Amino acid sequence: MDARFTDEQAEIRRTLRELLAQRCGPQELRAAVDTPAGHDPALWATLAGDLGLPALALPDTYGGAGCTPTELALACEETGRALAPTPLLATAVLAAPLLLALGTGAQRAELLPRIASGALTAALAVPGPALATALALTGHDRHGRWAGGGRAGGVQARRTEGGWQVYGQVEQVLDGHSAGLLVVAAHTGGFARSRVLLFLVREEAAGLTRVRQTALDATRPQARIQLRHTPAELLGDGTADALPALARLGHTAAACLATEAVGAAARVLERTVEYVGQREQFGRPVGSFQAVKHRLADACVQVQAARSAAYYAAWTAAAPAPEETVGALALAQALEALRGAAAEGVQLHGGIGFTWEHEAHLYFKRAAGDELLFGPVHRLRAHAADAARVFEEAGT
Repeated sequence: MDARFTDEQAEIRRTLRELLAQRCGPQELRAAVDTPAGHDPALWATLAGDLGLPALALPDTYGGAGCTPTELALACEETGRALAPTPLLATAVLAAPLLLALGTGAQRAELLPRIASGALTAALAVPGPALATALALTGHDRHGRWAGGGRAGGVQARRTEGGWQVYGQVEQVLDGHSAGLLVVAAHTGGFARSRVLLFLVREEAAGLTRVRQTALDATRPQARIQLRHTPAELLGDGTADALPALARLGHTAAACLATEAVGAAARVLERTVEYVGQREQFGRPVGSFQAVKHRLADACVQVQAARSAAYYAAWTAAAPAPEETVGALALAQALEALRGAAAEGVQLHGGIGFTWEHEAHLYFKRAAGDELLFGPVHRLRAHAADAARVFEEAGT
């Protein structure tokens, strides 16, 4: 393994960091999250059209850049530094890989070039608060009970004379209120022969209601999706079960989420170091006190260790058969580092650290929100340990 970045990868990081520093400062960030879309469409047009972020990990056949998930993860690290509210995670990390893996030739040819150009955004709708389980990060349900189990609840799909219809409700769909395309996980076949398949729901579909929800982390907007006998299109030909595809997606998603969290942790730590070097108490900078130095040093070690784990997870995500536990462990370490760095940021900023006027609390909310959506940390590690049979080996 060569741990050095290529010139192209370094250029992606440098260009994106410079752009976000200019276009996604604290004031721009607050203005963007208060819009109905929850993000700045002009910034997204620049990220997609000029920098080609949603095209990074897509093949050039469909207008993509032909890069690996590593480049996409590095882009996520920079958006994480700025807490940039964009549809990148929902579209390029969660939805596009499923379209590429399961879609028919016609579906790929229609949808992926539009996603690569930024003209179309997409969102993955997984019933219940079970996104981490669906991606096999905190558990592996081989029967897809998180999707409703074929009984009442969740999302159900049935075939009609005119095609497929889906009905049900999905909470906590990332960017679901503004996405032009929904990839909905639904149960089919009733209870006895139920299986989970993925369906495409267009934004103009009848019976579709989308409402943006108030989220703990305003920089990661979420929506409630209601489906009332909504016309849907089966993703693929129906021969492939969605569960293995979602589990494979979990490797890439975990790597991107880990690098995103590392970027956020590094930035809030940088801001805290700057502040304690300026704030004075008893006639000297707060940062000169040994206790403060020790706390920041511990946070720095955590962030650097998490960065190494996240980069390794991003590198292995590009492998044909990635290790099952690497992504979840890297994500756990990154979320822990972000939580620690954000907590130190709030504490060491003193009386202004927890106020709405200062952005330190935004990083703390990102840490808490990500653990609620994709964790918690102990479940990520517990599932990784079970998958690796750590305790079985120890007991024999």
